[in-house]
Amino acid sequence: MKEIILFIDKSNNKEVKVGIEIDGKKYLVEQPIDHRKAQAVLPIVEKLIKEHNLRLEDITKIEVNPGPGSFTGIRVGVTIANTLGFLLKVPVNALAVGEQVEPVYS
Repeated sequence: MKEIILFIDKSNNKEVKVGIEIDGKKYLVEQPIDHRKAQAVLPIVEKLIKEHNLRLEDITKIEVNPGPGSFTGIRVGVTIANTLGFLLKVPVNALAVGEQVEPVYS
C-alpha cells in the first residue's frame, strides 16, 4: 500500500503551501493568496490529487504547520487538516486518529 501524505502550511498570510508525498517523492504547490485565505487550500488539494490520479481517500497521513504564524492562516490550515483527518480517519501530525492538532500562537 502506498503511503500518501498531505502537507498544509498556512502560517504565512501572503502565501499557502500545499504538498503531497507519494512513497517518498514530494510535490509542493506554493501559491500567493489575497484576502480569500480560507478558499485557497482545498482547490490546491484537489488539483494535486487529480494530477497524480489519486482519490482523497488514498491519503494515509496529514501534516499541518500548527504555527506560530498568521492568526487566521493557522486557524484555517489546522481546521482543514483536522477536518480531513477526521473524515478520512487518518492521523494528523502523528496524533492518534481522531485527536486534533491545536494551533500554536506566539
